[in-house]
Amino acid sequence: MTTRRKFLATGALGGAAAALGAPAIAQNAPIRWRMQTYAGAALGEHVAKPAIDSFNKIAAGQMEIELYYADQLVPTSELFRAMQSGTIDAVQSDDDSMQSPTEVTVFGGYFPLTLRYSLDVPVLFNQYGLKQIWEEEYAKVGIQHISAGSWDPCNFATREPINSLADLNGKRIYTFPTAGRFLAQFGVVPVQIPYEDVQVALQTGEIDGVAWSGITEDYTVGWADVTSYYLTNPISGAWIGHFFANQDRWNEVPDHLKELLRVCFEQSHYYRQWWYWGGEADLRVNGPKLQLTTIPAEEWAQVEAAAEKFWDEVAAESETKARVVEIFKRYNATMLKAGAPYRY
Repeated sequence: MTTRRKFLATGALGGAAAALGAPAIAQNAPIRWRMQTYAGAALGEHVAKPAIDSFNKIAAGQMEIELYYADQLVPTSELFRAMQSGTIDAVQSDDDSMQSPTEVTVFGGYFPLTLRYSLDVPVLFNQYGLKQIWEEEYAKVGIQHISAGSWDPCNFATREPINSLADLNGKRIYTFPTAGRFLAQFGVVPVQIPYEDVQVALQTGEIDGVAWSGITEDYTVGWADVTSYYLTNPISGAWIGHFFANQDRWNEVPDHLKELLRVCFEQSHYYRQWWYWGGEADLRVNGPKLQLTTIPAEEWAQVEAAAEKFWDEVAAESETKARVVEIFKRYNATMLKAGAPYRY
């Protein structure tokens, strides 16, 4: 039953849309999307749900997105294929986790030691050209790249303390494909299991730790309950995540709702900027569950040197990858020359 309030809200939005030249949509025929996020329910409350709730509220019945959490409809590794085929309409994920068949997949999630802070991500996409590259690559495979943003840094949370590179040897670590590929040279054994199984795997000793997030997520999703130590040396200063949609479904959406999607997703990126930034500092200082450890800077320099070699190896794989690596190098050189607070 349509209430007076709902009728007025829908009419107001419809009138505004008409004024902008947007097509009217019948109230009884809303566009419906199913979106799945990489995140489990606890984390999804912060990284996905606020944006979807806002969009659904403002869309006022013209469009509605049903949000699903990690592995609820399809395994995370199958997200790309499910979106491309139209089984689901939209995805929130990094490229790496959903195993998208693009030249930029290796850079999704945590590409080793390219980023220092979360603000690096929007600058690289909006000022250094990564946005155009991602849009071009996904257009080739029938996917609309809607928006890119930053999440938390990547640090180790482990059952046993890590005080040196030698302590990493033989450790079974839940991590992203590209991060695992890089860390294997230091003796890390990368493990891929369903996201919702990670906490039990840590508790039973099936895995020794995670290199999947910063300390905010460790506390939020329960991993801090089954690990004891947190290594302050970051593999990356920020995760690169995205919102994507099936191209045909995106094309069906009127322009004013496309703009609303972009605005809500950008607001989501802003929310994570301060939620993670404040959480990382607060939980390092006041969090009662994880003891901080650090690998000395002179020893960690070996990892930094290995990362630069890894960048060159990836750049040699294709012209597109070389373009992205060149942008990373140029950006980091600028930040280093700029000095504090950009780089210390």
